Amino acid sequence: MSKRKNTCCFTGHRKISADRSDILKFLLEHIIRLAVQKGYRTFITGGAVGFDTLAAQAVLNAKQIYKRKKIKLILAIPYPKQADEWDKSDVDEYERIKALADKVIYISAEKKKGCMHKRNRYMVDNSSLCVAYMTKKSGGTAYTMNYAEENQVMVFNIAEFVELAK
Repeated sequence: MSKRKNTCCFTGHRKISADRSDILKFLLEHIIRLAVQKGYRTFITGGAVGFDTLAAQAVLNAKQIYKRKKIKLILAIPYPKQADEWDKSDVDEYERIKALADKVIYISAEKKKGCMHKRNRYMVDNSSLCVAYMTKKSGGTAYTMNYAEENQVMVFNIAEFVELAK
């Protein structure tokens, strides 16, 4: 099985309401469980607040549940100082996740035009499955989903399920 074949990436919005957060956590836990059953072992998130954080937390939980499966969490971070303007609680969780990740990759040495898209392309280029939370057809999440579809990466948008669960 190629490295790409057993790798899943996540893309989604940064701002998530509290009522959607619990539903997303539940869905992510189950999607990751299904992915592990299908042979996925490596999971890549972009390290941002919101959906990326929820996905990383769910992967870390799966690592504890499926210890013998050797699940890996990779953070693909656009640049080292991405969290400089975040709230302290978000920074604390980001640092905790970074410390527990199996690998942290910095896409660019500094913030510059295009580094977010480059990060998103890196995640898709190294995956065969992209789990998304997209509720609007513009922005980085839409870009990443479109890029994944153009590159024959299977995309699963869980936004519709969140709406069903409300």
